[in-house]
Amino acid sequence: MTTSPLAISRADGGAAPASTAPDATPLLDVRNVTLQYKTKAHLVTATYRVSFQVHRSDRFVLLGPSGCGKSTLLKAVGGYLTPTEGEMRLKERTITRPGPDRMMVFQEFDQLLPWKTVLQNVVFALHASGRLRGRAATDRACAYLDKVNLTKLADSYPHMLSGGMKQRVAIARGMAMEPDVLLMDEPFAALDALTRRKMQDELLRLWDDTHFTVLFVTHSIDEAIKIGNRILLLSPHPGQVKAELNSVADPADLAAATRLEQKIHRMLFSDRVEEEERVHE
Repeated sequence: MTTSPLAISRADGGAAPASTAPDATPLLDVRNVTLQYKTKAHLVTATYRVSFQVHRSDRFVLLGPSGCGKSTLLKAVGGYLTPTEGEMRLKERTITRPGPDRMMVFQEFDQLLPWKTVLQNVVFALHASGRLRGRAATDRACAYLDKVNLTKLADSYPHMLSGGMKQRVAIARGMAMEPDVLLMDEPFAALDALTRRKMQDELLRLWDDTHFTVLFVTHSIDEAIKIGNRILLLSPHPGQVKAELNSVADPADLAAATRLEQKIHRMLFSDRVEEEERVHE
């Protein structure tokens, strides 16, 4: 599937298929991508020759510690950063710029337009992109607000909403565009633990309803197992692929989830532990 080293396994240790539809052409194909960006003092290599494939209806998670380049990868898929090496293809076309076929949901609460109501925020994205106009745009916006249980707050302004509600509006806005892939950059990281768990459950409920494709970034192993059906593990800076794993079939299976969590923890941090042991010898 890829040209870079890639370990693929199931949570039970057996061989995993390349995707849920192995004969299908991948929706998103990332091949040997190296990403760099400049700071005032340095040229930073965020990722090095990363490869993976996302198929339709995948809940594909990029997991790794801070500084592994997972958010940078997401921005590149969004068309905001050009690879130094390698290629990213969506529906067999090279990604060269942002487009309405990819919608971003960030972790910040201030991603909504404060002078527009909840409904107007969702409608505006449809108008600005040229996807829909008039009554058709309003109807679709209302439909997706209903999916995230915000119909009663359609005429409210962002400052009147809690953090979780703002994120639900952002998700509804992204889904209303009906993109090929929804890009989510740690969307629940700034929420308290109880709200974060509720939002994770709501996202899975939405996926059960529409089977949208999502590329999800997190540094939480627990969240990756719960949200994803496939998980790509990235090493610390610069980010390189350590493994690609299938998540547990049922997140409610706590024993299987615990085994996978321990396995991922070992794979992500065993090298660091060995390095620290060598330093202290």
